[in-house]
Amino acid sequence: MKKLFSIAASVIFISSSAFAQDFGKLKQKVNETVKSETGTGSSLTEGEVANGLKEALNNGIEKGVAQLSKPDGYFKDPQIKIPLPDEAKVVETKLRQLGQDKQVDDAIESLNRAAEDAASEAKDLFVSAIKNMTVTDAMGLLKGNDDAATRFLEKSTRDALVEKFRPIIKVSLEKVGATKHWNTIFTTYNKIPLVQKVNPDLEEFATNKAIDGLFIQIAKQELEIRKNPGARVTDLLKKVFG
Repeated sequence: MKKLFSIAASVIFISSSAFAQDFGKLKQKVNETVKSETGTGSSLTEGEVANGLKEALNNGIEKGVAQLSKPDGYFKDPQIKIPLPDEAKVVETKLRQLGQDKQVDDAIESLNRAAEDAASEAKDLFVSAIKNMTVTDAMGLLKGNDDAATRFLEKSTRDALVEKFRPIIKVSLEKVGATKHWNTIFTTYNKIPLVQKVNPDLEEFATNKAIDGLFIQIAKQELEIRKNPGARVTDLLKKVFG
């Protein structure tokens, strides 16, 4: 499962690359507009840039979590829809060959319903991480590598999200029937003669994939603020990202 976690973490960074690349553009603007220590420069201060970044991230969190918490927030989004684990692909293929499509489809849908049910619990953790961001943190992100912002959020929240999400996911998996569907398909498969038995850790898999989806969705919302002037709903966002 360590391999699975590593793959899941990679998904976050790869899927958020467009989001990270935009920080390069913002970095250029910061270098051009932020006042220097000597007091020269134009209208943006470091404090304004830091607050603008925090506000943008908070808006992205608010909208991203709200979207994922809706019915089909995960299930109907092909970028973040949770499939069966890679090591279970042989199970899916074999069961579909045996006419067990409904069992497999029910298991996949229930995984996504559990993630949607649990998604709203992530908001406070993200907001806390952004609130505790210092001006130095913010300027470092804006002036750092292209993936600095994604790495900051991942580093600041991933462990806490896993710890908080796992018990919530467990409840949600039971609530929407995912545990039952999961057990059904793997019990059915493992009874087939001569197959190598497979039964991945449901809670760990669902937890990590749900968190991957949160990062991807928040990146989408943040990118919208950066590229779409209509999404900059406050004067500060217009000033920093305009």
